[in-house]
Amino acid sequence: MRHEMHGGDTFPIMKCYLEKGESIRAESGAMVSMSSNMTLTGKMDGGFGKAIGRLFTGESFFLQSIEAQDAPGWVMLATAAPGGIAPVELDGSREWIVQKGGFLAGTQDIKVSTKAQSLTKGLFSGEGFFVIKIGGAGTVFFSSYGSIIPLDVGEGETVRVDNGHLVAWHADMKYQLAKGGTSWVSSFTSGEGLACIFEGPGRVYIQTRNPRDLGFWISPFIVFPKN
Repeated sequence: MRHEMHGGDTFPIMKCYLEKGESIRAESGAMVSMSSNMTLTGKMDGGFGKAIGRLFTGESFFLQSIEAQDAPGWVMLATAAPGGIAPVELDGSREWIVQKGGFLAGTQDIKVSTKAQSLTKGLFSGEGFFVIKIGGAGTVFFSSYGSIIPLDVGEGETVRVDNGHLVAWHADMKYQLAKGGTSWVSSFTSGEGLACIFEGPGRVYIQTRNPRDLGFWISPFIVFPKN
């Protein structure tokens, strides 16, 4: 399968060209347009149990399966939030952990499942008790709020990332929760809150905007009707 991006970095749309017999799985509602010979079905990818697990991660119960059955065709996919799309090649040797809303699509051999986090990470990481785990061999497409940027962390190196700016990271990377500032007081007064410290080797994808900050910015302008 080949793909190309249109529309710039922040409001992209991805066009995927599929050969006869190829398929792609995408988050529910991601399809924008497709050639008339393509078929689209909703599937509980991995069965009922894994579909329920995706609900706990903030993803959809059903995934879209889009297939070029009888002839080559194309499909255009877009993210729900105004943000970027990053194609990532998987060779089966490493898996990825993806935050809520970070999975857009994957080729037919990509495996999408859920992973339970520890009590501490589930309560305070901002990702909940379950996160999306991506494995297999093929191409997966991550989505972000704002632009998406990779950070490569070398052996013995660490990087600190604000929780709200996380998109995905290699599943075998060690990470721990930490204060966003130098102390709890400075974390509170600076507005940084909690962060995750990742230890290499591996790669972390971050997004240039924080959905939580958007909510804080909008909330003063929301007017609730009075009884």
